[in-house]
Amino acid sequence: MTPNARPSAARLDRRLSAAFAKVPVVASVVGAQHLKDFLTAPASVCILASVPVGKLPQVVPALGRAGKTVFVNVDSSPGLAQDRGALEFLKHMGAVGMVSTRLSLVEKGRPLGLLTMQKVFVTDRSNLNRSVDAVSRGLPDLVEIMPAPIVARMSPESLRAMTPHVAAGFVQSPEDVAAALDLGAVAAATSDPRLWHLTRDALPSSEKS
Repeated sequence: MTPNARPSAARLDRRLSAAFAKVPVVASVVGAQHLKDFLTAPASVCILASVPVGKLPQVVPALGRAGKTVFVNVDSSPGLAQDRGALEFLKHMGAVGMVSTRLSLVEKGRPLGLLTMQKVFVTDRSNLNRSVDAVSRGLPDLVEIMPAPIVARMSPESLRAMTPHVAAGFVQSPEDVAAALDLGAVAAATSDPRLWHLTRDALPSSEKS
């Protein structure tokens, strides 16, 4: 069966499209040690991970006041529950979105007014089929596809079913970011603070248009 693009793939949220038009990089901010790097970087969208639940009420609002768009990885925030209450907690403190591999959490995010990013790990063909099915049921605003190099091996039909997507994992250079965009990603996610300064005008190759 040929996968179809899901209804939510029609349009990227305007906040994200405006951010990615300038810096097509999502900062994967793991822990608190690189928060200052992100605050001073031109990248404005981040995935916040491995920040203990007790620190989130300080970190998330501070990033919001700095004009940053914050997605919180619900799966990797120590002490954060895996339920609707946790998502309400994130929304109340000012998080714009949530990230999870869990279909049940992705489905709960949108009714609360959160942008949803569904993370999928594509390791083989059968896993790809399960990922496409999960995305078609979760209807996330964004799909985070890991690892980024696998995107080049995916069929156009599978990529359309996971559009819009962010490529993540093994994004280590400006060339990696440009390659992800050339393959249809709206942005590339990386934990390398040097790439949080990569503006679209500075991209190598043809991905400047």
